[in-house]
Amino acid sequence: MAAAKIPIRTKGQTTCVHHKGKQLELYCEKCQELTCLKCLSSVHKGHIMCDLSEITPQKKQDIKHFIDRTEQNDLVQIGKYITSTDTLLRDNDSTFEKLSHQLRIQTDKLKKDLDMLTAETLSLYQNMKEDNSKLIQKYKQDLEMYDKQLKQQIQECKTALQQGSDLNIYDTRCEIDSQIHFPVKPVLGNVSFTPNKNPQGHLKLALGKVIISGQGQTSTDQDRSVSTSDGQGQSSTQQQSGDKGKKAVTGYKLLSKTKVVEEWESPCTISSICPTTDDQAWTSDNSKTLTLLDRKGTVIQKVTHKAEINDISVSPTTHRLWVCDRENNILELVSGQLTHRFRTKENPRCLCATASNHVIVGMPKRISKFTTQGQMVLTTMAVGTGKPLVCTPWRITECPVTHNVAVIDFSDKDDGGDGNKHVVVMDTNFKELFVYRGDIPSTYKTSQTGGKPFYPWSVVYDSVGNLIIGDFNNYRVLLLSGGGEFLRIIHTDTYLTWAVGVDRKDVLWVVSDDENVKLLQYSSM
Repeated sequence: MAAAKIPIRTKGQTTCVHHKGKQLELYCEKCQELTCLKCLSSVHKGHIMCDLSEITPQKKQDIKHFIDRTEQNDLVQIGKYITSTDTLLRDNDSTFEKLSHQLRIQTDKLKKDLDMLTAETLSLYQNMKEDNSKLIQKYKQDLEMYDKQLKQQIQECKTALQQGSDLNIYDTRCEIDSQIHFPVKPVLGNVSFTPNKNPQGHLKLALGKVIISGQGQTSTDQDRSVSTSDGQGQSSTQQQSGDKGKKAVTGYKLLSKTKVVEEWESPCTISSICPTTDDQAWTSDNSKTLTLLDRKGTVIQKVTHKAEINDISVSPTTHRLWVCDRENNILELVSGQLTHRFRTKENPRCLCATASNHVIVGMPKRISKFTTQGQMVLTTMAVGTGKPLVCTPWRITECPVTHNVAVIDFSDKDDGGDGNKHVVVMDTNFKELFVYRGDIPSTYKTSQTGGKPFYPWSVVYDSVGNLIIGDFNNYRVLLLSGGGEFLRIIHTDTYLTWAVGVDRKDVLWVVSDDENVKLLQYSSM
């Protein structure tokens, strides 16, 4: 059975909804509605009633109060809000015009950087092509000369057999083994190019940081924001340092626990390690020998140099190994041979081959950037009596995303330092961005992490621009964002941390106590 429909009075209606044609003259205080006389004995029987005219003064007063309150407060406030929207519209237009301008500038810069990188790489290809062509042409000429000499020798042999004396035949036989030699085939320069099939994540990191906050929410709602790319390799899980409600959507994620992929004892001591693009790593131990190892620790190749080696670096462009030695030489490993490129005036303690095909060299009281032919293009050397930006450089690394440069500075007092070891990060023009002195949030300070002074011995950037530091005396490896924010302790060992390196898959190679090597997976894409 359907429920009875309750009659409703419309605005302005003068007759009763219950009794057709009856005029509304009374007010029911219990039901708070207008009634007719007939309602007294039916719908509103027993209810307290009054004449409609009796409640009119109070209703007038309520209406007057509403008018006064609205005119004096609400309308004034709404007027201000309406006026403010004009300002909001102007600010909104201005904000997005500035954002769009910044984005276009950054995009143009990246395009120019990419064009420059392409031009440099094409130039490298062209130079290598020309060098190889010269070697091939020379090899061809040698082969043709050998062919000519061999034919001439055969003719001489035939003549000797037909007409020669015993002595002539004897001399001709002796000349067969000694006169000419087959040309040695030259070793050609080789280079490879592997296109990045999934560059989107790196492009977002290179483009910069976008934060969307509170769109479509009322002013009383809690702000919400999303970071699509922060350039610092933040975890895709919730960030820790006060960034509640912010979530990085970079596709890069720190694993909750570092995973040991491989572990072995090296056949040689290691003070520097540089992973290559083919799952191998070049190592040095401040001796005269370079050793190439695979992921299992097997020796693939050894190269011996005439002088003791200070440091090594693999070029991100050519993938060749660069070396600095204690006789002030800067060398490049070409076709298995160390080839001299240039000399420095002072002892080169460390070096870094850059993506722009330069070489950054660390020397007492400065680091300097050189072309591959040895022409200096930039330096941090202090002017006058000023304190050097870098006093005692120990290791150098370049960020693959921003091309910022991080330098371990031992800050020896003999070089003008204060004796406190630290890591200084600077931009491509060697302007200081920040200094990291080993500060770790209290939540990470446990009995296992040690409490000795910060002693950075090795440093490297990973593929998304995070900074990895080997803390020698505290037996640990630290992870910082590209902007200097502490992210986590990747690994704690039972031995001194000697060297760290990152391969193309972001697998971390950690050397402790000279010979113990662990391959660690600390992130995923």
